Amino acid sequence: MAANGLSLLTFNIGNPSEERARRQLGWLAGRDEQVLVLTETKASSGCQFLAGAFAVAGYHVTFPVPEPGEYGVMIASRVRAEPDAFGDSIGYLPARAAASTLPTTGGPVQVIGAYVPFRDAGFEKTERKQKWLAACSAALATRDRAVPTVFLGDLNILEPGHRPHYSCFAPFEYDFYRALSADHGCVDAFRQLHPDAVEHSWVGRTSDRYRYDHAFCSAALAPSIVSCGYVHQPRKDRLSDHSALTVSLALRPSPALLVSDPVAAVTPATWF
Repeated sequence: MAANGLSLLTFNIGNPSEERARRQLGWLAGRDEQVLVLTETKASSGCQFLAGAFAVAGYHVTFPVPEPGEYGVMIASRVRAEPDAFGDSIGYLPARAAASTLPTTGGPVQVIGAYVPFRDAGFEKTERKQKWLAACSAALATRDRAVPTVFLGDLNILEPGHRPHYSCFAPFEYDFYRALSADHGCVDAFRQLHPDAVEHSWVGRTSDRYRYDHAFCSAALAPSIVSCGYVHQPRKDRLSDHSALTVSLALRPSPALLVSDPVAAVTPATWF
């Protein structure tokens, strides 16, 4: 992790029960990253518990509550952050993207957390995913390119050269990965530092392995990427079926907020 730098972590929390959310909170509260991007949230008691715990502890919490039955993203920051309406610019399933702007001393940095829809072989879910990716790509095309961005989360896509190769992924999914660099001026932070490494962030019941969780940074931030790697412990401890991904940048972060331990801050009255 970069000393005195900006660090972020993305982690698929799998819409936890309140009991599992309490265990996840204990792990997250012990992390050093200033910005936590939590994916696969719902309007559930477990996710509301996490949002409430972080908010009462003084974190800046961005949690566009998903529609009933839908999923989304939560961002909890212990450095100063400002609301960002990127999700609204997507329009379709807007809660699947949450964003905050960090007013750093070197200028603002936009943080976009995303949870891309999963699909199976059926037409309905395939069309849904394709529509969301197209809407997200259109929103990225209209953002202010002068403001550097970190775009991260469970993207449910693989890089074209993923090892092992899976034939079930469609060209439009690989195209979105390519477009993040070719059209939107971003670099895959993990690949920037580890061009040949084989890593996976989700392991299926049949031991299939996928690198679904990603962190992309604007090209202007690429020289500032100090570290980027997967943290497998929460998956091994069954806090989630995903590993976390952490990225550190040699940037002076926003001013720190006065926060307390979110575990100690939790009481039923803090729930949203």
